[in-house]
Amino acid sequence: MPSFVTETPAASPEATAAYYARKLAFETDCWDVHASLAAGHRDFVLLDVRSPTLYAASHVPYAINLPHGKMTAHRMSEWPADTIFVVYCAGPHCNGTDKAALRLARLGLQVKVMIGGMTGWADEGFAFDSGSETAAA
Repeated sequence: MPSFVTETPAASPEATAAYYARKLAFETDCWDVHASLAAGHRDFVLLDVRSPTLYAASHVPYAINLPHGKMTAHRMSEWPADTIFVVYCAGPHCNGTDKAALRLARLGLQVKVMIGGMTGWADEGFAFDSGSETAAA
């Protein structure tokens, strides 16, 4: 009799590879964002989609505060069309990143979600910035 783990057969290696390649096209994690920023690789724009008040209290370094409701075609035209946006909010209990990713995709823009958000960043032990200033677009 199989265990609860194996009673549903594992996917083929090909199906598994396809699944994870597709998944990684939609998301990144706090570690990869931190390592990229620390190495000076800023080939993406990091957007904190929480409220300006929460952003001012604490945010990921180099993040720009832009709540999803403020993501308009006009506002997003400040960046080149091929910009990759990485969005985050409070953490896994928050769907602000999903709303932001949907809005950006509907505007025809490339986007990834930083899984974990602020909670994940803190869990990794990474430092936060504070203040209401935002980086130049």
